[in-house]
Amino acid sequence: MSNADIFVGEIIGTAILVLFGAGVCAAVTLRHSKARASGWVVIAFGWGFGVLAGAYTAAPLSGGQLNPAVTIGIAVDTGTWDKVWVYLLGQTVGAMLGAVLAYLVYLAQFQANVRKEDSAEEPTPTLGVFSTIPEIRNPVANLITEIIATIALVLPILAFGLTEGLGESGTTVLIVSLLVVGIGLSLGGPTGYAINPARDLGPRIVHAFLPIPNKGTSDWGYAWVPVVGPLIGGVLAGLIYNAAF
Repeated sequence: MSNADIFVGEIIGTAILVLFGAGVCAAVTLRHSKARASGWVVIAFGWGFGVLAGAYTAAPLSGGQLNPAVTIGIAVDTGTWDKVWVYLLGQTVGAMLGAVLAYLVYLAQFQANVRKEDSAEEPTPTLGVFSTIPEIRNPVANLITEIIATIALVLPILAFGLTEGLGESGTTVLIVSLLVVGIGLSLGGPTGYAINPARDLGPRIVHAFLPIPNKGTSDWGYAWVPVVGPLIGGVLAGLIYNAAF
């Protein structure tokens, strides 16, 4: 794969991933959305379907990694690092693009994010549409959660390569998508399961600049956790895979 193919593929795939993911978060949390308050299960499946659509789309160009933690885990396993920077750059740009697209889809809902004179309902904080927010703010606990959840993502992805027939049948991406849904349902409660530095950082940057009424803080004090935690998890998954398989 050429650097250009990898870069374009990861931009397109990650943009689709975040469009679906931020889109389902917007659908569930914003006022005047038909899907408002439909719940965590809907969010988990929305992100899973985002992985499905994004990875299948990007696969012919870049392999559809879409996640710096996955890219780092693969590099630790294979020892090949020369194209890692291309993947990471494409993933970050794609995540920012996907966040902008999700914002445009829900533009009217974001613009309506004001307190009505005849209503006691406060404007909806919007960062959760774009990036993760811990339910209990404890940096050590939050970091541990992200590390473990990312290992639970990257280690199976590496092991899937040993399962004969998955790659040839094209079902690997489907299985990974279901894995992401499972992680969201089982491990997502404490932090919102970033498990992907680009998916959290790119949209957080976009949130800081978008003209959203009453958007609230972008919470840069927490932003390092969903970046560092998944990166550590990706490295550990690669090391565990090398040692055990």
